[in-house]
Amino acid sequence: MGDFFILTTKFTFKTYYSVAAIPISWDTLSVKNSFLKRDYLKALELASPDNMVCNYIGLFQENELVGIAISQFIDLSKVSSFGERDHCVKTAIRDFAFKKFSSKVLLIGNNMLTGQHAFCFSPDLPYSVGLELLKNAISSIEKDYSKKKTRIHLTIFKDFSANEVPNFAIPAFNSFFNFTTQPNMLFIIKENWKNFDDYVLDLNKKYRDQFKRARKKSEGITKRKLTVNELIHYKNRIHELYMNVAKNAPFNTFYLPENHFETFKMALKDEFLFYGYFNGETLIGFNTLVKNGSDIDTYFLGYDEKCQREKMLYLNMLYDMIGYSINKGYSRIVFARTALEIKSSVGAKPIEMQGFIKHSNWFINLFISKLFRYFEPEMTWIERNPFK
Repeated sequence: MGDFFILTTKFTFKTYYSVAAIPISWDTLSVKNSFLKRDYLKALELASPDNMVCNYIGLFQENELVGIAISQFIDLSKVSSFGERDHCVKTAIRDFAFKKFSSKVLLIGNNMLTGQHAFCFSPDLPYSVGLELLKNAISSIEKDYSKKKTRIHLTIFKDFSANEVPNFAIPAFNSFFNFTTQPNMLFIIKENWKNFDDYVLDLNKKYRDQFKRARKKSEGITKRKLTVNELIHYKNRIHELYMNVAKNAPFNTFYLPENHFETFKMALKDEFLFYGYFNGETLIGFNTLVKNGSDIDTYFLGYDEKCQREKMLYLNMLYDMIGYSINKGYSRIVFARTALEIKSSVGAKPIEMQGFIKHSNWFINLFISKLFRYFEPEMTWIERNPFK
């Protein structure tokens, strides 16, 4: 637990290194964001990637909790960051340089999600004061890691929409580089869609034909919601399917441990949904969803590559997620920032996300904008419009 830092005579921060230590009143501020609630944070603490450690920050007005935040230390030297899909000299050089000079990362936010799940402020906490407190809290955490002989290379604040970015135009962030990364694919559910059939009827001919073709291909596949006991039973197969997808990603910052999904199901219960896809008795794929107020957030998935190609499994998963969300009355689906084009083909729209990054070496930080563009994987895609 860190010491209080007196920004003014009124506002202070305190750092915590376990969920058990955070203030009892924490969930009074996290009520609008499931990913900052104690139950979620506890599940993540119990089943986090091996190279990730979560820290928590409380912001106070005198003795009253007026802000909460999550930070994560990530050691990228423990993973093959650029995946196993691409093998070339550039990738090897990039991987070496990244691990040597940028592998120890401290961020405000959640590296496992897309969107602003970094902090919540009370109306009593001015936004600029809250950000400055968080900046100083991060400096305090960096000093704690330094005492343990770990030097932080990069400090990152992620993911913010365009209307949130102006809040960072304060002196505390003058040395940070404002960057954009792959967009968040957001699916807005129209008010006139009362059920999934309404969505299908709104598709133009090309994409309605795509839907019919995908459903035809999936004949023989059964889908069902899995219980905690089933997740434990299929644990090894689930991890195998997850790794099939994760290792082919263009950039990786972590890999989930084998107990991740069962731990989340036990902690979050009906707020966490796990759907298994079966060909006969064989589990060939899965997807997961997390309820977050009026939003549904897509979480991790996995599949057998051969079955995915033959059965159009991934596309069918997207349709199933859309169907569930419409039928249950949700407003949005957060599809996150992978597989942009296929998500676009079912109706998701790209929302630009921005962040702020700083290197601890002042000289390297002068060139951080060029280095960031070099290390970020290239991504080209065509936005689709599937509706009439």
